[in-house]
Amino acid sequence: MKKVSTALLASVLVLAGCSGGNNGGSSSGGEAPAEQKDAKELYGCNVINVYNWGEYIGEDVISNFEEEYNATVNYQMFESNEMMYTSLLGGNAYDVLVPSDYTIERLIKENRLQELDTEAIENISQIDPQLREMQKEYDPDLKYAVPYFWGTVGLVYDTTKVDPADIEAQGWDILHDTRYKGDIFVYDSERDAFMVAFKALGYSMNTENEAEIQEAYQWLREINDTMEPSYVTDEIIDAMVNGEKAIGMIYSGDAAYVIAQNENMAYIEPYQGTNLWSDAMVIPANAGCPGLANAFINYSASYDVAYANSEEVGYSSANTQVLEDLSADDGEYAGIDAYLPRQGFEKDEVFRYNEVLKQELSELWTRVKA
Repeated sequence: MKKVSTALLASVLVLAGCSGGNNGGSSSGGEAPAEQKDAKELYGCNVINVYNWGEYIGEDVISNFEEEYNATVNYQMFESNEMMYTSLLGGNAYDVLVPSDYTIERLIKENRLQELDTEAIENISQIDPQLREMQKEYDPDLKYAVPYFWGTVGLVYDTTKVDPADIEAQGWDILHDTRYKGDIFVYDSERDAFMVAFKALGYSMNTENEAEIQEAYQWLREINDTMEPSYVTDEIIDAMVNGEKAIGMIYSGDAAYVIAQNENMAYIEPYQGTNLWSDAMVIPANAGCPGLANAFINYSASYDVAYANSEEVGYSSANTQVLEDLSADDGEYAGIDAYLPRQGFEKDEVFRYNEVLKQELSELWTRVKA
């Protein structure tokens, strides 16, 4: 779910593709392997194409895998699930993708994924059991995906400007509180914005009820017409670090980074419910080197690599032990609630794939901002 600017994408690509040897710490993806493997001998191929979100991987993860398997990883990055899907349909060949839940559901329905070799992915046992259960929403038989990161959407706020008791009491409705007129960020995404409106109104974010959709549209129009919101994407991260606004819609992983950089900031998942999302690793049906792709997924799910990724990025790891260690009292994200999004809250939901609803919300979102 991570959104980053084009400039950041370019800089991360350089890091991922050109990083040197590892620096010996777990933040680099672990020590160089003692036992070398040869991908060509094992799988008949030694090159894979990996397509992932920008700024979503530890610094030396790619180079360490290449060394361990005597292989080459062509690592590319996308900015949205839609960008990834369009590229896949355009004929570009990938061996590993890391889409979000609802997009994986779509890819499965369209027969664009192949089943994973679960015997080769032994580290799947390290994935949080609750995440595996949540995975059944988009991968019912747990055949196609291995969770990578997960989190929620919530509100990051400046405790010097916003009373925590007020935001806890109002939840999403604080975005209508005129005391913060001109002092809020709204995420420029129809899916996320309408999710907030649906939840504030007590509806499912997967609703197909036209009356509920129109009510959510009016809820968002009211924000636009009365609150002077600033519509943002990835720039919210630095803006909130710098205290530019009182309140902002944000992904939990980005909030964890903001809070780590600015002690005045806090994060809340409103009581009305939110989107509980996950991004997961999958293998396209037309992958050129599926054996090595399964090995890369197994490698990525391991403790050392999952630790490196999560420590670097700030998003909640799907690896149970990594999540515990990074949030422990001596961990990198100790005391930061955003790193440990809630689980088991009855009003939280997983997005389901619905192209008709998505199209309608896209059109309505354009009208909201007009």
